[in-house]
Amino acid sequence: MAHHWRFFRAGGFDQVRLDTGEDFKHLGELDPKLWVALSCPTRGLEFDPHTLDLLDQDKDGRIRVPEVIAASVWAAKMLKNADDLANGHASLPLNAINVAIDEGRLLFDSAKQLLMNLGKADATHITPADISDTVKIFGKTLFNGDGVIPPEAAEGDIATAQALRDIMTAVGSVKDLSGLDGVSRARLDGFYKDAGLFLDWANSATANSDAAGFDAYKAVKAKVDDFFARGALAAMDPNAAKSLNASDGEYLALAAKDLSPASKEVAGLPIARIDATRILPLNEGLNPAWAGRIAKFRDACVKPMLGAKASLIFAEWETIGQKLAAQEAWNSTRPEGSVHALGVLRLKELTTPAMRAGIEALIKKDMVLEPQLLAITSVDKLTHYYRDLATFLNNFVAFRDFYTHKAKATFQAGTLYLDARSCDLCLQVEDTGKHAVHAAASMAYLAYCDLTRKGSPEKMTIVAAFTNGDSDYLLVGRNGVFYDRRGRDWDATITKIIDNPISVLQAFWSPYKRIAKFVEDQINGFAAAKDKESHDVATGTAATALKKEATPFDVAKFAGVFAAVGLAVGLIGSAIAAVLTGFLGLKFWQMPLAIAGAMLLVSGPSMLLAAMKLRKRVVGPMLEGSGWAVNGRAALNIPFGKSLTQLAMLPPGSRRELVDKYAAPKRPWGLLVGVLVGLAVLALAVATGLFDVFFRALNR
Repeated sequence: MAHHWRFFRAGGFDQVRLDTGEDFKHLGELDPKLWVALSCPTRGLEFDPHTLDLLDQDKDGRIRVPEVIAASVWAAKMLKNADDLANGHASLPLNAINVAIDEGRLLFDSAKQLLMNLGKADATHITPADISDTVKIFGKTLFNGDGVIPPEAAEGDIATAQALRDIMTAVGSVKDLSGLDGVSRARLDGFYKDAGLFLDWANSATANSDAAGFDAYKAVKAKVDDFFARGALAAMDPNAAKSLNASDGEYLALAAKDLSPASKEVAGLPIARIDATRILPLNEGLNPAWAGRIAKFRDACVKPMLGAKASLIFAEWETIGQKLAAQEAWNSTRPEGSVHALGVLRLKELTTPAMRAGIEALIKKDMVLEPQLLAITSVDKLTHYYRDLATFLNNFVAFRDFYTHKAKATFQAGTLYLDARSCDLCLQVEDTGKHAVHAAASMAYLAYCDLTRKGSPEKMTIVAAFTNGDSDYLLVGRNGVFYDRRGRDWDATITKIIDNPISVLQAFWSPYKRIAKFVEDQINGFAAAKDKESHDVATGTAATALKKEATPFDVAKFAGVFAAVGLAVGLIGSAIAAVLTGFLGLKFWQMPLAIAGAMLLVSGPSMLLAAMKLRKRVVGPMLEGSGWAVNGRAALNIPFGKSLTQLAMLPPGSRRELVDKYAAPKRPWGLLVGVLVGLAVLALAVATGLFDVFFRALNR
């Protein structure tokens, strides 16, 4: 029979409940379309990274549905009672392991051996912490099944131990589980391959190949070529010789410095004096920076080929180059790799059948224990799954922790305190720009914050969703404090905002705040203009003002302006009178309805638009910007959003003293502005005919 699943409704969609061992066993039968997430990253989550790495079987940095199913089914199979997985215990009882199957019996034996190695032979439980220190577990054994052989495993065989050290020098080492450096099968195979290629190349050398002479020749070739090229130019034009040698200015510059043969300034000068004879001295008259290399070239290359010579002409230099051409061509075919540093003789010793067989025998001896090592790995997996798997599933297959508030979800990085509120929906962000492209579709008000810690080089970026209150004082540059899941505090600074409605109440007051801001801007503009005019008069621009006053008075223009102003005042007065007449003609109980209706005419569109956006608010795009693949919408409706952002509230039982002795004197400006704004709204309603329609509806 098919497994019967249970679901709960949260976030606007059905989510599966994972409460029993049967749920874990049959997870592979659940349609992936019913999973909340299809993949997630292994980093950036508030979760044990080792458990995430164990779930990530292909080690690509992401956890996907097949990997989660495999882990769930395997963990349920390895326990006598799979229901234990749903509870998430910190320690695994040894008697909970299913020894009725071969894999479980081997896992049980490995757990007992691990505890014995740790000095806990009588322990009945094993924890993830017990397995975390592999050096402590394997420190007393050099053969552990990992296929890595340290030189110490040679057990008194000095030749084999040294061979392993030489191989490590040539191709690098790998850490053994015991904590020692050793040679793995892959490194050993790579060494023998490189050594074989190098020895084949070395054996192909011609009889007259002279590596020492060739190296000495290569060390000076570029500089000697430069010498003979300069000499050829001097032979072509005697006037060029002076320019081709170092100038007096260069020598004067060098004279002011502390020089040595190794200095770059000296080495950059010609190797010897340039003239038309084109004769390179080999003993005297050389640039001191090159004298040593020329001496090696003379002894290792010139003397064996041309005999003892005190100088070299161009034809002899060409002869040496021709004789070494084959050597140069052969040398250019040397295989890549660092094994050549050991030398041909040592490589021949290391690649003898006897030496290779000895090292191979050590690797085989170690690999015999591979099943036990795999069982230890299984113990590691089971202890972590026993503790963490249920939590992971309730943050991947379903977002149970997120919507029930029993615990914070794995993607919630901590809590941001800013602008008299706390935000619990905070996610780590790697790239703000890339994340914002996805997160904008969440329709939530998002603030990106850079985090730093005093006295620490640590830095982090988060995005916080503000889902309650208003955005009046949420500005780029504002500072707050962030507390991560470990309780550490970070300094937070807003760096980017994605603006969306936060609440319907904010939308209700939004038109009035815009009107108030408009009035304030006009007053500020008028005051600034008057201030500038006064400043101009005070700083000597009074003449301009007098000139303006001297302009002839235009009676017709003044009359036109006065008539226009009078007409506007008359229309406004008529509108206000009509509104007041209609308002006073209402019954007492109808007056509040009229005021509410007028306010609704102004705030209604803004509230409707905000409500439509708040209905579309979801958490999915925020997670997708951090690398998740979210299957469900995961809505952030208004009640749930309020629970994620807490406003500042006085504690229950608090007493308030309402008298503020430092409060500003009360003035009627606020009331006056409110009345004027209300009258303007009513006038607008009358002018557009909406008020008449409203009155007729009330009088029916």
